[in-house]
Amino acid sequence: MNTDGKHLAELIRPHSLAATAEALRSGRLDPVDYVEDMCSRVAKIDSTVEAMLPEKDRLGRLRKEAGELREKFPDPDKRPPLYGLLVAVKDIFHVSGFVTRAGTEVPPELFAGPEAEMVVLLRKTGALILGKSVTTEFAYFEAGPTRNPHNPGHTPGGSSSGSAAAVAAGYCALALGTQTIGSVTRPAAFCGIVGFKPTLDRLPTAGLVYFSRTIDHVGLFTQDVDGMALAAAALCRDWQAEFVRGVLPALGVPVGPYLEQADPEALAVFEKQAQHLADNGCRVERIPVLADIEELNHLHRRMVFAEFAREHARIYDRHADLYRPRTAEIIEIGQTVDGDELAAARSNCTRLRRELEERMAAANVDLWVCPAACGPAPAGIHATGDPNMSLPWTHAGMPVVNLPAGHSENRLPLSLQFIAPFGADEALLSWAQVLSRSL
Repeated sequence: MNTDGKHLAELIRPHSLAATAEALRSGRLDPVDYVEDMCSRVAKIDSTVEAMLPEKDRLGRLRKEAGELREKFPDPDKRPPLYGLLVAVKDIFHVSGFVTRAGTEVPPELFAGPEAEMVVLLRKTGALILGKSVTTEFAYFEAGPTRNPHNPGHTPGGSSSGSAAAVAAGYCALALGTQTIGSVTRPAAFCGIVGFKPTLDRLPTAGLVYFSRTIDHVGLFTQDVDGMALAAAALCRDWQAEFVRGVLPALGVPVGPYLEQADPEALAVFEKQAQHLADNGCRVERIPVLADIEELNHLHRRMVFAEFAREHARIYDRHADLYRPRTAEIIEIGQTVDGDELAAARSNCTRLRRELEERMAAANVDLWVCPAACGPAPAGIHATGDPNMSLPWTHAGMPVVNLPAGHSENRLPLSLQFIAPFGADEALLSWAQVLSRSL
């Protein structure tokens, strides 16, 4: 059924991961009933949003899997933390029973592999795979058909386009994405949901179609920050519960050329929200940093393009005509990066991390705060928006969470992103739960 933008907004509803998980584990919500409800939503809405790749009998498969899960865990007290929850998986992760197409016409058997560690982990925690979600080609800029659920005339962002849109449209309470520049935080911001990019390697990357083995992060999407805290605790390596509720973090605003990349409207909303946080008890410090952002943007891209070119060297030689233009362009740029330049760029990741954390310590702040994207989702679906507000934090491997924080004049979502020191994911999400009440 085709659904226009006006009626699409009426169909979107809050979808709390934590509340849904509790209802499923306790038995108040039957997993088969839940599957039927979510598949009905996909059938009603996805002809417009196009977040999910088609599947011949999605409902039949999920009914069977939900029934088997119910038989496996009859005792509510022994059900795993994500029991029965549906998860959309970005189509660069290998999933048993699905072909990994990675948004490309390149033959999928050339990059096939065993089921991704993240998908194995999701299954162990009781989750069910809703299906594959649309990605841009090889997780770069060549967009797929997905539209923003808040306004189908606008992009959902990328490269984790389908995962963000699926959560925003209420198909599932959790989705899996990746980030090499801004592919979690930007689509989460554009779609008005919560995106979490943990510290580098807190979530396993084995079993995905890599863009950059040095910098690829696995990330998560939810509609609410409490649900994100639950999902992270179930999935992240060596998670240690850390509760700082009631304690407000000190926040650092990274002023200078980096912040000035944001559009005037996004900056105005950001400044209003920063003042609101200060008025509600956060100490907010303005810290000059990232003055060399143009050089960093260039260096990071050269690094990841070089790694992408190396991943595709043999395949591109044989199938260059099947790669879309912007993807082919970055391979050819990456081929110009020699080993010394690549090694220097890789070492810069830890240098930047050290610099950012030293500036935090000197100013005695707990988190950085800044706009999650340069502005609201741009019109059209053939480009996915500017990822530069995400780039330095990805380069440094630091954990980031974005929280919805207002709207643009055209009523599209805007978000703030909060960044913690490397490895401080637990504190970041605990503080995010406090901050989300204010925002």
